[in-house]
Amino acid sequence: MEEFIQGVGIVGLVVLALVGLAAGWIASTVAGGRHRGRYMIIGLLAALATPLLLLALGVTVLAASGLVAMVVAALIGAAVVLFLAKLIFD
Repeated sequence: MEEFIQGVGIVGLVVLALVGLAAGWIASTVAGGRHRGRYMIIGLLAALATPLLLLALGVTVLAASGLVAMVVAALIGAAVVLFLAKLIFD
């Protein structure tokens, strides 16, 4: 975990958090504005967990590619998790 935080940095974590919050806000808008807080929290957690999960699985290309690749991976991970959350909650 420490290696992940050192590799990404505080600014990177803030960017990942903002990406997750934005993905959650967009998902709640698509869902008709219901459960906005729930979707934003799920998006935040998914965006922060996706790069960490990929790193644990041994996908080191994210760290080598930089923050842009990590943000793209976080956005895709948040979208997938939010889609699953929409299926469960709605």
